[in-house]
Amino acid sequence: MHASKRLVSDTHKPSFTLPVRVYYEDTDAAGVVYYANYLKFCERARTDWLRATGFGQKTLAAEQHIVFVVRTVQADYLQAAVLDDQLEVVTTIERLGGASLVFAQKIFRDGQIIFSALITIACMALDSRKAAPIPPAVRAQFATLV
Repeated sequence: MHASKRLVSDTHKPSFTLPVRVYYEDTDAAGVVYYANYLKFCERARTDWLRATGFGQKTLAAEQHIVFVVRTVQADYLQAAVLDDQLEVVTTIERLGGASLVFAQKIFRDGQIIFSALITIACMALDSRKAAPIPPAVRAQFATLV
């Protein structure tokens, strides 16, 4: 298990893996990871993935005047994670559109999938708060990862 973020490629699609440790604050009264925190883990992985591709969210907002926002989430909770679990959030681009992209994200514990999600992200212009095309340079980089 890697102790840091990594951008890797397998025989199917390039993927980004983010290790995540489950802390007490991530759990609910039953001692398992609270359902919304799986989405937070996925958000962190997408944010670090963007940074690893050279397009951090702060830079995109300042230079391209765009942000990426969640439009839809389809999630499947397969097994519960608990305190001190070492997880891996694996992120791939499932589909790249003109103003959106769909991420396939899976959370693994000990090599087994415990959570799976398809998350549609929309590109939004900061000034109008409306959908905007993904800028050409950003799109070209994303296209290499589909």
